[in-house]
Amino acid sequence: MRGAIRKLPLCAIAASAAWVAAAPAQAAVSNEATYVFNSFSFLIHGVLVMFMAAGFAMLESGLVRSKNTAMICTKNIALYSVAGLMYYLIGYNLMYVDVGSFIGSLSLLYNPADAELALINAAEATAEQVKTVSDSGYASMSDWFFQMVFVATAASIVSGTVAERVKVWPFMIFVVVLTGVLYPVQAAWTWGGGWLTAMGFADFAGSTIVHAVGGFAALTGAFIIGPRRGKYGKDGRVNPMPGANLPLATLGTFILWFGWFGFNGGSQLALGSALDASAMAIVYVNTNLAAAAGVVAAMAATQLYYGKLDLTVVLNGAIAGLVSITAGPDVQNHLLAILIGAIGGVLMVVSVPVLDKLRIDDVVGAIPAHLVAGVWGTLAVGIFNPGVSFVVQLIGVVAVGAFMIVTSAVVWLALKYTIGLRPDEETEANGLDQAELGLEAYPEFGRGSQVV
Repeated sequence: MRGAIRKLPLCAIAASAAWVAAAPAQAAVSNEATYVFNSFSFLIHGVLVMFMAAGFAMLESGLVRSKNTAMICTKNIALYSVAGLMYYLIGYNLMYVDVGSFIGSLSLLYNPADAELALINAAEATAEQVKTVSDSGYASMSDWFFQMVFVATAASIVSGTVAERVKVWPFMIFVVVLTGVLYPVQAAWTWGGGWLTAMGFADFAGSTIVHAVGGFAALTGAFIIGPRRGKYGKDGRVNPMPGANLPLATLGTFILWFGWFGFNGGSQLALGSALDASAMAIVYVNTNLAAAAGVVAAMAATQLYYGKLDLTVVLNGAIAGLVSITAGPDVQNHLLAILIGAIGGVLMVVSVPVLDKLRIDDVVGAIPAHLVAGVWGTLAVGIFNPGVSFVVQLIGVVAVGAFMIVTSAVVWLALKYTIGLRPDEETEANGLDQAELGLEAYPEFGRGSQVV
């Protein structure tokens, strides 16, 4: 079970083993039924995570200015497509196939298992063929699909942070490297059974492996690219650049919340037993509670800090709560899930002014919501789970962070000093929609438009 082994905590592995050992006395379902349910779980949860791509697109579209809306939509559908292609070409093999301590296979392409193809193409399938396929536990490409949609999430985080001041083709080249190489290599350290797994590092669904990875890449890019022109005054003043469509951003956040049930729930990686169904239900509830706590905590912190509410911060409170619980949504005390989500929401709020003081321009607030909350959620596993070492969790976060910052910086700088990252000042002022696409998302409100 190459891919599916990647996120099962040790307690779940032990519990599953005990359940299987006792199966004859419990009238367990057949291997074929288990294969069907596990494959279905991968596929349907993968579809939910894929829908998060729409959520990111809507959230980012609502938080950028209208003159850059069509560009942000283009980038989001393009990055999802590139992520899928790169993960098929090389990414999955780097992440899961023949992983040593640090990296998997450099081979190209990942296709269905031979036994599955033989079963599909058999004129009349034999019992032995069915047994061979069923014993694998799940359809190989159902697992590939579920893993692939996670890759696009990391790239979407980068898209929102560096919006409005990066050209489309340099950004897409970065996405090629991120999804084809950088993400799979660091993920192999844990989910592929590499050196962090050997140390006992735990990240159930990717607070660090997905969200902080995207956040580290975004932070590095934002630092190298620089802020949008006019964002920061010479006297240190922060000039607001409000998004064009807050209802759209709100819709995007709800879509992300909805898709997160696939993100965390599907990471149980099985649905072929009562144990798996019970564990998945706990994950669903914790995911929802943490998000709700993130919203309420962000509202309270914003009111106390600014004296009034800010919708964009409240929306990111939901995301921060979701990201925070992603490393350990299997916690069996639901109050802990609420606490973890609430702390994530507060950390997100206090991180925003810190970034502004450092003159790091994050258009959609992805760094506080994904990087800061992702680090917190990963460390929280070591705090609240007695079976996981806090020190090991910290080592994992530092190792992944160092790898992503260094490698991302190399790629960003190579692009900067070759083909260039930013458009010229006039193009940035006029918006990337016209310069790169030759169209506007809202033409009836565009400059020079005629009302008929």
